[in-house]
Amino acid sequence: MSVGKEKKLNLVLLGGPGAGKGTQAEKLVGDGNLTHIATGDILREEVDRETDLGLQAKEYMEKGELVPDDLVVNMVEKRLNEDKGYVFDGFPRTVNQAEELDEVVDLDLVLYIKIDQEEAVRRLSSRRVCSDCGKIYNTIFKKPNREGICDECGGELYQRSDDKSRVIRDRFDTFLEETAPLIEYYREKGLLEEVDGKREPETINSEIQEIIS
Repeated sequence: MSVGKEKKLNLVLLGGPGAGKGTQAEKLVGDGNLTHIATGDILREEVDRETDLGLQAKEYMEKGELVPDDLVVNMVEKRLNEDKGYVFDGFPRTVNQAEELDEVVDLDLVLYIKIDQEEAVRRLSSRRVCSDCGKIYNTIFKKPNREGICDECGGELYQRSDDKSRVIRDRFDTFLEETAPLIEYYREKGLLEEVDGKREPETINSEIQEIIS
């Protein structure tokens, strides 16, 4: 299996909140001919623009609950192009979504990046986002040069409402209840590879590259 231009690789990054799916997706997109489909980012864009979808999704996201399947599936399908390979990040989140995805995309691999709830809380409660350019920092391992100020544009850094400790725990519980069944779903299909997500991002990426090479 390869992420080179000759291969239109389709893979899913599966894991709880804070597992580092977005970080690994960026590395994979940078290394290969792939398109990043991050439903969390897309939904937040819709919320910021106050579209109909965004307004419907906002009440679920702020409570750490999953956005209903029909909203997410329709949104994802509109962004697919058969000429490209994809890294799905945050989708599918339920077995129903996985079955819908099977109808339109042939998956090559599902990577499950595994962390526990306490690690998720530690990571995400330390995340900060620039209010102007959207650049993401972390007060533990990716600090800005000046506290509370973006290195890129000088914007003010803030903590997202869904990065509060209580909401993170709710999100993780939701993952265990709603999304964890996907682990068995994809294991039974012979597509699942499990990766220890507690390590440094570069170490994780090296293992992923070995898996897909």
